[in-house]
Amino acid sequence: MESSEKKALQAFAVRIRMALVEAIHAIGSGHVGGALSIADVLAVLYGREMNVRPEDPQWPDRDYLVVSKGHAGPAVYGTLALKGYFPYEELKTLNQGGTRLPSHCDRNKTPGIDVTTGSLGQGTSQAAGLALGNRLKGRKNRVFLIVGDGELDEGQCWEAFAFAAAKKLGNLTVLIDWNKKQLDGRVNEILPLGDIAAKMKAFGFDTVQVDGGDVEAIAAALERTRQGGDKPYAVVLDAVKGHGIAEAENTEMNHSMPINDERYARWMAELQADLAALEG
Repeated sequence: MESSEKKALQAFAVRIRMALVEAIHAIGSGHVGGALSIADVLAVLYGREMNVRPEDPQWPDRDYLVVSKGHAGPAVYGTLALKGYFPYEELKTLNQGGTRLPSHCDRNKTPGIDVTTGSLGQGTSQAAGLALGNRLKGRKNRVFLIVGDGELDEGQCWEAFAFAAAKKLGNLTVLIDWNKKQLDGRVNEILPLGDIAAKMKAFGFDTVQVDGGDVEAIAAALERTRQGGDKPYAVVLDAVKGHGIAEAENTEMNHSMPINDERYARWMAELQADLAALEG
């Protein structure tokens, strides 16, 4: 990857973080940690990998994104706004009366959202169904699924993974946000998952593990998924919950956090400095 492209993707990830902070600040509190941890993968998906048309969100030949951890919607909304699916200022209506941007992703309300998610685990089955449906229709669309590590407590996830491998869904890529935390604490203290990459391989996935904050590594992993084949793909993102904002990273219980005016100013100043370093 050229240095210029890497910096552009890193800057896109910073802008996604700024956008989600903007949105959550407007409502006062929200799902900060798990939204921040997927900003880098969203930047690579929408900045490089996915075939989409913001001016035509329902384009039949688009690639699909299913964010099964639907509470990370603010990160997705920020990405879509930056890509031009809807006006950026609309981010300030997050989870408020009459909004098109509810707390969890809703395909019936938000331009660019392909699947309604939020009941954890269900997005995995929906993604597998989409991938199979596209293949049966002879379409070349790919389906990308973002699922949280705490979400893997749900048995439905593993049923969907077994199904995807059995049906040889080479058009499906599962991106696992391995940020080591969930709502009530650390994953290893609640329900240890062991070696996630080894499990995905055992289920029949072509699997790699990369640094979830490294856009170049994520892009390289996704390049591998373009070849199709008879195995679905899994990319385990070794991530940090709250990544990209020091205070959020260093807060133990950071699944949901308030963003008052003072915190907003601090966080935006930090992100603006990061952006200036990349674009200056």
